[in-house]
Amino acid sequence: MTKFGVGIIGCGNISSAYLELAPLFNSFEVIAVADLNMQAAEKRAKEHAVRADTIDDLLAADDVQIVVNLTIPAAHFEVTKRILEAGKHAYSEKPYVLSLEEGEALRALAVQKGLRVGSAPDTFMGGAHQLARATIDDDKVGEIIGGTCHVMSHGMESWHPNPDFFFQPGGGPILDLGPYYITNLVQLIGPVKTVSAMASASFKTRTIENGPRLGETVPVETPTNIHAVLEFCNGAIITLGASWDVWAHRHENIELYGTKGSLYVPDPNFFGGDVLLAEKGGEAGKVAAQDHPFGVPNAADGQGVGRANYRGAGLADMAAAIAQGRPHRCSLELATHVVEVMTAILRSAEERRWIDMVTTCERPERLAPNQAQDLLA
Repeated sequence: MTKFGVGIIGCGNISSAYLELAPLFNSFEVIAVADLNMQAAEKRAKEHAVRADTIDDLLAADDVQIVVNLTIPAAHFEVTKRILEAGKHAYSEKPYVLSLEEGEALRALAVQKGLRVGSAPDTFMGGAHQLARATIDDDKVGEIIGGTCHVMSHGMESWHPNPDFFFQPGGGPILDLGPYYITNLVQLIGPVKTVSAMASASFKTRTIENGPRLGETVPVETPTNIHAVLEFCNGAIITLGASWDVWAHRHENIELYGTKGSLYVPDPNFFGGDVLLAEKGGEAGKVAAQDHPFGVPNAADGQGVGRANYRGAGLADMAAAIAQGRPHRCSLELATHVVEVMTAILRSAEERRWIDMVTTCERPERLAPNQAQDLLA
């Protein structure tokens, strides 16, 4: 298999996950990292035995064909634009960009340059979510007619040492965590047609609870409590609650209601978990798991619970797709549509009206267990 050289721009927290997990995959190899803060780049480079470049040097490097954009969301558009202008394929962390206009501008540039663009999240490629997809596609739930999604907690200030950007425009639970939920819904049931929403920010400031800035407060400048209704092109109506103003709740992550039963889908922020199916007149029970490589626990979370973590799978699939001349699953079209949905939710709440989508996309191709195995080293 062709192996692409990969460079990473942005050496914050998320870069560690990409660098640690990169050796799992066979279609790319991380060659170099870069950051505006050269000390941060050198630190990451030393930790993972890769090269530390300036951003300009990385973009000019002959041994780098794909550049991963791990900068803060507000910088995603400009950095991805620079990557494409340098003649390299681009893969971005979520959210892909912060407006539909930015997404369309990058689409035009990518087409002009003949380059691929991909974007996280890739968690929908996980074993649990592909099992949910197979259950729907095999007509075990019937036509999806409704559902609920909830991603609610009390924010990032409890664990992140520098949570400021989470509470600035471009942050908030919709743009930060919404990509996992909305992307998974699109891959399960198709694109969104119309949205409506209401939103608020219940707390004017947040207090950092760990790290060198312990006790420091940061202002809240974006909605942190959002309740939306999404109408999908297939006719399904899904309620989405996304809030960082909640201390506790009992909602499932995703419930989908079909004409033949109900499907319970685990947290799309993770690759694994149990999928439950309640068929007509019956109790919910576990759907027999596929032998899917991206559902196998390979790490432990903060509570010591085993988790399947294969972040980088979308990048690996894009690299393989470039070599094979096929579409990649974490596509520009999917990412742009999800950005439009998220920004339309926020705009709907601000303008207090329904908003129809102008973009659409195909559901990404299912990732069968053997196809996932082919991506692994």
